[in-house]
Amino acid sequence: MQVDADLHIHSRYSKAVSKAMTIPNLAENARFKGLGVVGTGDILNPKWEEELLRYTEKVDEGTYERNGIRFLLTAEVEDSRRVHHVLIFPSISTVREMRKELKGYSQDIDTEGRPRVNLSAAEIADIANELGILIGPAHAFTPWTALYKEYNSLKEAYQGAKVHFLELGLSADSEMADRIKAHHSLTYLSNSDAHSPMPHRLGREFNRFEVRDATFEETRKAILKRGGRKIVLNAGLDPRLGKYHLTACSRCYRKYSPEEAMVFKWKCPKCGGRIKKGVHDRILELADTEERPKDRPPYLRLAPLAEIIAMVIGKGVETKAVRVIWERFLKEFGSEIRVLVDVPLEGLAEVHEEVAKAVWAYREGKLIVIPGGGGKYGEIRLPEEIRKASIAELESLEVEVPKEEYRPKQTSLMKFLRGAPK
Repeated sequence: MQVDADLHIHSRYSKAVSKAMTIPNLAENARFKGLGVVGTGDILNPKWEEELLRYTEKVDEGTYERNGIRFLLTAEVEDSRRVHHVLIFPSISTVREMRKELKGYSQDIDTEGRPRVNLSAAEIADIANELGILIGPAHAFTPWTALYKEYNSLKEAYQGAKVHFLELGLSADSEMADRIKAHHSLTYLSNSDAHSPMPHRLGREFNRFEVRDATFEETRKAILKRGGRKIVLNAGLDPRLGKYHLTACSRCYRKYSPEEAMVFKWKCPKCGGRIKKGVHDRILELADTEERPKDRPPYLRLAPLAEIIAMVIGKGVETKAVRVIWERFLKEFGSEIRVLVDVPLEGLAEVHEEVAKAVWAYREGKLIVIPGGGGKYGEIRLPEEIRKASIAELESLEVEVPKEEYRPKQTSLMKFLRGAPK
């Protein structure tokens, strides 16, 4: 069976996270999105553990369920150098053991969803490995709290301790990460790191697993590529939409080349803000190969449907007007992926003609993408000639989309759909 999973989210017990991040809301919104599995996030927090056990039923060791949605036990921790790591636990008893091990090194493990631990990356990985917990760097390339901000390699960070996966983050995809040869043996995870259950957050990045059942043990085998279990697809944002894709000022968001930033000593001459190195530029610094592993699954770049709708109607992405149209599409076609990928244009137009034109432009690579940077998400815009055209005129329409500094190779959605197992 194939199941779509988003394994890195946060609960209402983490800082800067929506109070709506509750187990019932997560289960409901995961169903709307089309996810079958969601990571609990923040499971080291005892209050969040209590809520999980109250609102779900245990299916298997490390696997819980509510209204048909499976939950796996996951958490994110911050080490002594402010590098973040994702943990995937085999059981509640292991969660409790890990909490006990880390408690002497953390002042907020009982109160914060994402605890800070006064241990190195290697020390945390050693404890995880002893307890049978899967571990890997979270959003590995982002310029604030990630592995490649502090280190130049996995080996330097983990000192030989085993890691089981690497999380790409919103500003990178598998093609970019494979420019570093040391990654070639690792499984990539594409997760949302959602702080809100809204449709443009939860499941905006996900992994498609080929497994026999949606359980921790089957997921573990897939991540470790054992017994025929595997990840068959990583899906997520076009990297240009990530908020740290290009080098930019973290205050005014003006973009700079790395050479310009160095001349300005990483201080924005326009506003005095701090210039943050973009994921694209950081990967180019570390790149040591053009090869790609033969068993790397495809990466499907998606723009969240809610963001497409918001662009079309000119409303905020979290407004009721956007939600109403989003729900109409989901009610008619079942899942967001179906709407974005394979529902015929004419069918989409019966629900909302202007949104249908925007989805067509997305499928054909004709949306204008303004890359993100410095902490600001990238933007999508619909070319004016597509707005003015009728549905019947689209196929013959010639549209010139401005080329950006970095334009990733988009897998044709139609090509992917034809070749993808159902």
